[in-house]
Amino acid sequence: MSENIAIVAHATGDLRVDPTPEPVPAADEAVVEIAYGGVCGSDLHYWLHGAAGASILRAPMVLGHEVVGTVLTAAADGSGPTVGTSVAVHPGTPHDVDGVVWPADRPNLAPGATYLGSAAHFPHCEGAFARRVALPGRMLRPLPAGLSLLGAALAEPAAVAWHGVERAGDVRGKRVVVIGAGPIGLLVVAVALHHGASEVIATDIADGPRSRASALGAARVLDARASQDIAELAADVVIESSGTVPGLHAAVDAAVRGGVVVLLGLQRNGDVDAPLAQAITRELDLRGSFRFNGEIDDVLAALADGSLKVDGVVTHVVPAADALDAFTTAKDSEASGKVLLDFTA
Repeated sequence: MSENIAIVAHATGDLRVDPTPEPVPAADEAVVEIAYGGVCGSDLHYWLHGAAGASILRAPMVLGHEVVGTVLTAAADGSGPTVGTSVAVHPGTPHDVDGVVWPADRPNLAPGATYLGSAAHFPHCEGAFARRVALPGRMLRPLPAGLSLLGAALAEPAAVAWHGVERAGDVRGKRVVVIGAGPIGLLVVAVALHHGASEVIATDIADGPRSRASALGAARVLDARASQDIAELAADVVIESSGTVPGLHAAVDAAVRGGVVVLLGLQRNGDVDAPLAQAITRELDLRGSFRFNGEIDDVLAALADGSLKVDGVVTHVVPAADALDAFTTAKDSEASGKVLLDFTA
């Protein structure tokens, strides 16, 4: 068995591939041999800035929450999948906070929720970018028959996109505009088409993301700086996936009067400039979207039956031992879509 390694953010600008002990599972945990891990924007932020929004890195932390793998040791308490099962991972765990009310049917909104590879709490919630990790059986989703580990590698970010599209309501027969065609924006394009949107239009400042959106099936792609063209779109639904203030303004501009704007891209912490007068006078519905709940199961089924078409979203697969190269590639949105770490290499 090869040495266990983990991808660890030690501090701002300090990303290392570290030897790590073999996992010692609790009774409700399985040992999973990770095959692939997708580099997320939050992983990049921890590396580049030592923080992801309000989640500040206060100690070295194993990164990674977009992972798939194979069960090596089943949970001792009998929960979760059996040995040899290929699995995707739902990385969230809801927790209460005394005095804070949240809807029980929306566990993504639990105020004390933890997420693999997140510094939102201290001690941090270690991630799953390692060759072998111990994970609760309840997090593990067996892959449908015929779906490979590589084919399932986008399950977690696609679930984020699926949740965002469904926050808009029924998009069948509607014009949908996606602001920002990074990996999440691309998956929003794919999910909107899967859900029956009559036309999907994507915007981005870079040629590479626009080309990838077009290849996925976007009917039109626009330079995000073409403000007049965007303002004339009159979209029924706009999904803001860039997490930028200009993207927020463009999303409101692009919406038809009475339309829906879903805020999927996470804005910076604190106050941001927003065109609220315009949103009010157009009677726009502004809806937040945060992570996901059970949508990962729908995503896995749609990936397995081929109805969710994501070809071209993954642009690079890099050996995990070369994680710094992978992260450097992933931060270049012109050159890359989703970058995967290959822990089997």
